[in-house]
Amino acid sequence: METELYPLRFNPAYKDYFWGGEDIVKKYGRRLPPGVYAESWEVSDRLDGMGVVSNGPLAGKTFRELVQRFGHQITGTHTTTSGFPLLIKLIDAHDKLSVQVHPDDGSARQFGGEAKTEMWYVLGAKPNSALYCGLKPGVDRQKFEHAIRTRHVEELLNRIPVAEGDVIYVPGGRVHAIDAGCLIFEVQQNSNTTYRVYDWGRVGLDGKPRALHIQEALRVISWRDMSSPKMQPVQVIAQESTRVDRLLATHYFKIERIQLGDPCGSKSDGGTFNMFFVLDGKVQITGNGHEELLTPGCSCLVPAAVPECLMDPVDGPVTFLRVTLP
Repeated sequence: METELYPLRFNPAYKDYFWGGEDIVKKYGRRLPPGVYAESWEVSDRLDGMGVVSNGPLAGKTFRELVQRFGHQITGTHTTTSGFPLLIKLIDAHDKLSVQVHPDDGSARQFGGEAKTEMWYVLGAKPNSALYCGLKPGVDRQKFEHAIRTRHVEELLNRIPVAEGDVIYVPGGRVHAIDAGCLIFEVQQNSNTTYRVYDWGRVGLDGKPRALHIQEALRVISWRDMSSPKMQPVQVIAQESTRVDRLLATHYFKIERIQLGDPCGSKSDGGTFNMFFVLDGKVQITGNGHEELLTPGCSCLVPAAVPECLMDPVDGPVTFLRVTLP
């Protein structure tokens, strides 16, 4: 008999990039050995960091196995891709990341690589931390190339001081970097194509400068992109016990912040999955008779084929992020 789908939890794939720290482990009480945890790939259908189901009858199966087996029952009919369309991760920037850029759909088709539009939700930021996103007005390719040669790239970037709850939009083609002291929840197209254009003059763990991809980056940068990267939440529901803020809606994903004081149900038409990440409080997610208790820092994916998802706050109000397809 075919297994009924239910709310899925995953063992994340962790990355030990040298700029990472321990904030993911400490903030969310994850039982992991001491070490560097730069990224936690919470929902991942990628061979270079595959998620593995940790709950229910499908425990031990890779996310790729599930997507291949169930297809749009997992992803929903709003996507035309054969795999899962997004990669959802946590990022702990103990040190600043490189200045980089990703191709958009057009430049990926023209030059190769995987298109990558992403967004950042700030989970925590130490004093004076910032995000770099976009070029200052008047910066063109010639000025940018000169800044790379003279190591003055930082002066040409928009530096955005951030605090918990801020939302930054990073479409493909927009130059960006994450500053030290930022803990980020990131939603992106399912891609791992990164063109590193500047690395602050530092070296990697082997004592050598890390590879740069300057020519590739220069081909895909959107030189006319001057729109503001910082998003303002739009309130879509405001009731006594429920508030829903739309944080960002793109062609690739939609993200909302939900504050819930009473139980609430959400029916599915099969168009999209629901991915939850708890910010504060506790919530019990129920689908197809399967219950999952989520605490701060927990992620859960409710497949599109689950007909109704019940969200029940436990011991008081809960605040969580919900990621869906548009």
